[in-house]
Amino acid sequence: MTDTHRPPQRLPLPEFVAMLAFLFATIAFSIDAMLPALPQIAAELTPDDVNRAQLILTSFVAGMGVGTLFAGPLSDAIGRKPAMAVGFAVYLAATVAALFAQSLELLLLARFVQGIGAAGPRIVGVALVRDLYQGREMARITSFVMMVFILIPALAPSIGQGFIWLGGWRAVFGGFLAFGVAGFAWMWLRQAETLAPPARRPLRLRTLAAGVREVLSDREVVLCTVVLSLGFGQMFALLSSAQQLFGEAYGRGDSFPLWFAAMALLSGGGTILNARLVMRLGMHRLSRGAYAMQIVASALFMLTLSTGILPETLRFPAFFLWAVSVFTMAGLTFGNLNAIAMQRMGHLAGTTASVTSALSTLAAVLIAAPVGLAYDGSAVPAALATLVCSVLAWVIMGRMGGGTKRGGSRGRAA
Repeated sequence: MTDTHRPPQRLPLPEFVAMLAFLFATIAFSIDAMLPALPQIAAELTPDDVNRAQLILTSFVAGMGVGTLFAGPLSDAIGRKPAMAVGFAVYLAATVAALFAQSLELLLLARFVQGIGAAGPRIVGVALVRDLYQGREMARITSFVMMVFILIPALAPSIGQGFIWLGGWRAVFGGFLAFGVAGFAWMWLRQAETLAPPARRPLRLRTLAAGVREVLSDREVVLCTVVLSLGFGQMFALLSSAQQLFGEAYGRGDSFPLWFAAMALLSGGGTILNARLVMRLGMHRLSRGAYAMQIVASALFMLTLSTGILPETLRFPAFFLWAVSVFTMAGLTFGNLNAIAMQRMGHLAGTTASVTSALSTLAAVLIAAPVGLAYDGSAVPAALATLVCSVLAWVIMGRMGGGTKRGGSRGRAA
């Protein structure tokens, strides 16, 4: 498929955006709806080491990282819709296994496999956007998707809490089943296939290895992947400790779903801002500016933590505003970085999405899991990790140069 190819049938843009947002939200819902369940899971399955319950989140993310290695190449070989169907089948089967798991180890294994399945909607969704859009237009569509999709993680803890009230923490997995079936049905019944058979790449080891080598030989793709790793790492580090931070460090455990919803909705402004500014400022400049903003926010927050300068009444508001800034940074960077990485990879859209997402997700787990396990009753581990990751991301983006050195439409697109 060439960059100028357009499938003969396309959904109306509002429905396309809403459908993709719903598919991507499968991932966010599978993570965020578990947050209010962690205390119950810890008490039932790992009472001697409650911090291990955080692995419920990172095991899912790790599985998603492994799954992305296969979802993209599979979609390049058999088409977008069949590949997404395989992902949903794995996700739903693992959800049933998690529903009946009797030990933390079995639950973690089921969550890992569930993450593998969730990679289908994530990666194939990115490939769908690349099949239909390019450059800043692609980044803009991704921002619109993220803007709609932000409503799900905003509501996910409250929905998860509702399921817990109805049937305990296991009932949350019943919600995952309903969510997954609805997303799959919408995609299968409404979305036309966007990868024509002549453009598909056989799923052979040699072909796959050649595609991976081509992706990793592009300096800009590699740098984008590293920056995405740092961005995901700091976000997941905060997310894995969120329930404990709100509940134990700041005494907002009972109202945690409401605070989390407020945080997600406020940070959703990042995606709205990105959609408005990306066509004018470009993906690179906007993303690097977001990391600069995060450096300042995290440095100031670390200063308040280390000096104790703030009175007790202002400590939670300071933490809350800092947490909003972390998720706002995600809205201003992730869509742009994915679009930059995919710019010249239209002929390898699925493979590129797989390689970048797999590497960045697995690297993010290596960042987030130790930070989460290092939770000491304060926000210091999460804040320090965020500061370090943002500084490194800002420096690396400076080496990318905004695509201007390549000239032509390539430079203008970034």
